[in-house]
Amino acid sequence: MHIYDQTNGQDSPVARGFAISMVVSIFRGHKDVEIHLFRAHWDAEEEGQYDWQKILGEPLRRDQPVDPEGSRQVFLETLNREEKDALIDYLQTRYAAKLSSIKVSLLPLPIPIGLTPLSSVAENQKFGRIHLHKIPHYPLQFAIDGLFSLSQHQPYTEQQDVRDDF
Repeated sequence: MHIYDQTNGQDSPVARGFAISMVVSIFRGHKDVEIHLFRAHWDAEEEGQYDWQKILGEPLRRDQPVDPEGSRQVFLETLNREEKDALIDYLQTRYAAKLSSIKVSLLPLPIPIGLTPLSSVAENQKFGRIHLHKIPHYPLQFAIDGLFSLSQHQPYTEQQDVRDDF
C-alpha cells in the first residue's frame, strides 16, 4: 500500500482542511475502488468557531442563487492534522492488505460557495456509502463515512472468494 501525500508538507491555515481517499483493491465485486472519506458528524457549535469570511470565497456560479451552507459543510467534513494522522494509522493497521493506496490532500482556500458536501449525496444505484465508525472495534473518537461510485470501476472477474470488511 502506498500513501500519496499531496500536501507537500503544508499545514492548513485553519484548523481543518485535510481530505483523504483510499483505494480498495477489491470492493463489492469491483477492483481499485476509490472511496472518499469524510467526517460524518460534528458538533453544531463547531461551525461558529470559524471565520467564514476568510474560508469561503466567491460563488461557483453567479447566474443562480447560492447558499454557502453546502461549502461550509464541505469544510466541516475535512479533518484536522491529528484526525488525519489517526485515520491514516487506523487504515494502515486495519486494512493495509486490502488497500492499494491512500491519498491525502489539502482543501484549497478559499472554498468556492456552491459546493455539494459528500454527506448530502444520497445512496442510490450510482453512489454508495460505507460507515467506518460502525465497524466493530473502530477505535477513533470521530465518525468517518466514505462515498464511492462502483460505476466508475472495472468489475473484478477472478473466481476467488473475496470478502469486504467495510
